[in-house]
Amino acid sequence: MPLFGREAELKALAELIDDPGGGSGVLIRGEAGIGKSALVAAAVSAAATAGLRVLTTTGVEAEQHLAYAGLHQLLYPVRAGVDALPVPQRDALRGALGLAEAAEPSAYLVGLATLTLLAEAAAVRPLLVVAEDVHWLDRASADVLAFVARRIESEPVVMVATLREGEGERAHVQDAGLSPMPVDRLSDEVATEFLDSIAPGLTPAVRVRLLEEAAGNPLALTELPAALGHHDGLAPSPGGPGPVLPLSERLERAFTARVAALPATARTALLVAALNQSDSVAETLAATGLILGSTAEPEILAPAADVRLIELAIGTVTFRHPLMRSAIAAAATLAERRQAHLALAGTLHEQPDRRAWHRAAATAGADEGVAAELDRAADRARHRGGVAAAIAALEQAARLSEGQDRKAHRLLSAAELAVESGSRATAERLVRDAQALELSPRRRATAAWLLSGFEDGVREDVSRVSELAELAASVAADGEVEPAVRILWGAAMRCFWSEPGPAARRSLLGVADRLPVPADDPRMVAVAAYVAPFERGGIALDLLRELAGVAGAAPETDRYLGSAALQVGAFDLAARFSAAAAPGLRAQGRLGLLPRALAVQAWSRARLGDLTTAVPVAAEAAKLAQETGQPFMYGLATAVQAEIAALRGDHGLAGTLADEAERVALPAGARPVLATVQLARGLAAMSEERFDDAFAALSRILDPADPAYQLALRAYCLAELTEAAVRAGRTATMRDILHGLEPLAASTPSPALHIGLRYARAVLAPNEEAEKLFTAALRADLAGWPAERGRLHLAFGEWLRRQRRAAESRTHLRTARQTFDALGMAAWGERARRELRSAGESSPNRDPDAREKLTPHELNIAQLAAEGLTNREIGHRLYLSHRTVGTHLHRIFPKLGVSSRADLAWMLKTLEERSSR
Repeated sequence: MPLFGREAELKALAELIDDPGGGSGVLIRGEAGIGKSALVAAAVSAAATAGLRVLTTTGVEAEQHLAYAGLHQLLYPVRAGVDALPVPQRDALRGALGLAEAAEPSAYLVGLATLTLLAEAAAVRPLLVVAEDVHWLDRASADVLAFVARRIESEPVVMVATLREGEGERAHVQDAGLSPMPVDRLSDEVATEFLDSIAPGLTPAVRVRLLEEAAGNPLALTELPAALGHHDGLAPSPGGPGPVLPLSERLERAFTARVAALPATARTALLVAALNQSDSVAETLAATGLILGSTAEPEILAPAADVRLIELAIGTVTFRHPLMRSAIAAAATLAERRQAHLALAGTLHEQPDRRAWHRAAATAGADEGVAAELDRAADRARHRGGVAAAIAALEQAARLSEGQDRKAHRLLSAAELAVESGSRATAERLVRDAQALELSPRRRATAAWLLSGFEDGVREDVSRVSELAELAASVAADGEVEPAVRILWGAAMRCFWSEPGPAARRSLLGVADRLPVPADDPRMVAVAAYVAPFERGGIALDLLRELAGVAGAAPETDRYLGSAALQVGAFDLAARFSAAAAPGLRAQGRLGLLPRALAVQAWSRARLGDLTTAVPVAAEAAKLAQETGQPFMYGLATAVQAEIAALRGDHGLAGTLADEAERVALPAGARPVLATVQLARGLAAMSEERFDDAFAALSRILDPADPAYQLALRAYCLAELTEAAVRAGRTATMRDILHGLEPLAASTPSPALHIGLRYARAVLAPNEEAEKLFTAALRADLAGWPAERGRLHLAFGEWLRRQRRAAESRTHLRTARQTFDALGMAAWGERARRELRSAGESSPNRDPDAREKLTPHELNIAQLAAEGLTNREIGHRLYLSHRTVGTHLHRIFPKLGVSSRADLAWMLKTLEERSSR
């Protein structure tokens, strides 16, 4: 198809291909027939001229339920490089492509393997990666392409993808950072020039009608003249009688008109090719031969090629446009389609998945044999990591099931997979379909709690917590302990994100206590911590300390324990468990769980004052949560970033990040996010000496009527709240708050609560008691809590100076200044300097930490490099190609003034030692 009127698009594509070194790509989108394929062909031609290697894949509607079919097509030319991949990546990719038996591969490991493979190929020769009709790619392949598109930062790789307008919800690539290239219809002037170039002999009347019918669509301008046969054979004008058909339907009619003129045998072969999930001529001819009862030769397809419906090559048959394929199938009778599907199934003995789908397409009523074949296809798809293909197979199997219980089982199994993969709309539809059946009590229970896996129930009514408690008890009474534990965990999570009230919490605890599950089961420890962080805090802490010795053995267990530790105020243990969980979750490619562990680690590290660790962890948590569709985890990680910015004195950034986190969390009332937002705003206000504003922001966390109230977290910012209260002249109010929290101290040994209470008691005490309380607070075990120790030294030093004990105050103020400088808590360090000057001692200005010159992403890479990891190992850890890691290190070295990894390691070690003093 000539590319009239596409000069701007062609220029943009040429510029990308001329300079493929920066890792980039475009998403060409437009309606059917608008010329997307012609632009791709031009890009491929330009790439060949520029010396780029081209890898292509094309989505086919018939293949969208075959897991990784599109990826297999894309990577086939570079398959030799698979064996050289790191072992976890190699095994994941081989398993996904069906090249080896392997445990269920993570989609993210498959994505990382694909990225590595493409990066290695691009190092030899720059690449153009083409993905046409991504809306028809199987979901697994589309997800991998989106993963790669987000990460081709520094690779000599250009990605060009095409998407049909109106199909965006089915194509994740559209959210992967590719530059949009919308392609519109041709202007009247260009359309006229285009039509004259391909059909110069038209009569004026026909020419006008064709331009009117095509309305600037290049495919219509190309194909409608060929469909006329005679120039006076047009249908009535759109202004005349009868409905006006959509353009795609008019084109389909034009295509089917060509089919009608073909010999019967050619029509049969063409229908088989249209319904086949492959472009194999051999398969098409074998199935056609079964229908005709004799051997079919390639010449049978020649008439279809002559009228430009298909293109024949050695061993392959391809349709010139996807609309041609769908038009041929739609025009056939039900009996003809069924016959073709059965014939294809009869030739695919060595391909059981495709055989099952063809048999299913040929089956109108219930058939348990075919349903069982689809069950097995779903198992194979799931085993390869093709969750979307498994869901589709199970749903189709449900349609063919004999008996309502079997149908319900398959629908609910599919729904559970949809929940695990984050496909909410699909899961809701499948659960509704199941609930419309006559369900057994067990199936009813499953249907009732399945959807609770989305967003931890944040958007659900809090009454669901009590319902889930009853459901868990009912399921456990039926002997289904594991499902009961899962339901209980889902309910416990709601006690973190929302506030169901004491009655619901007591109900959950009662169910938990009756379950025949050991008390030290990590899930039960976490349930108790989420539901009753103070009442069960002592028991939880004892178990957490016992289990700390085996941290790192099981990543999901560590994740549960990290979450539990945060709830009971053991931030040091929370940071330890969540940090231990992260490597295993990375290695397993569990990017859905990884941002949860990272968010807990970042939240805890920020509270402990370890900003250097918290900065890159929070940034990665936010990025991965956004990528994996977890808005409230993204909000929590963003709020932590706001807290860090406030502690560093970057007030503008703190405000921007707090606003963003609040935007995500406020409509759904995600309490931990809103609490952390108020903490960040309070810290920023304090560092700017707006103490009334600071007290107002922080006190919201303790107000049960406020959406920022969170049962556990309200007790973990007492030091900041007390400081703001004293400086805002609200000591009486603060004493009342403290009096209300004192009973909690009697019920739990929570480290964060007791550290905060010791600080508050000392600061609020009358002068005759203060010194004793400050001394006791400093003698407590504050190992691993440097920020709290710094606050105590600062407050004690300030008190001593007010008592005219300047010489004694300087020791504490100097320690506070050194602590805050090492931690990067700029506003607090400056406060300590001012107090020291008032006490008669000057202080040097703080030199910025070299690490502060790096972005969070760069800091993460620098820290891993300093630990001795190679570029490949860092790439595997952070889901980047090793070449991208190398590019980042080349930027990091001059920023830090180092020239080698050894220098980098020495510098970061020195800074770390300084921070920990």
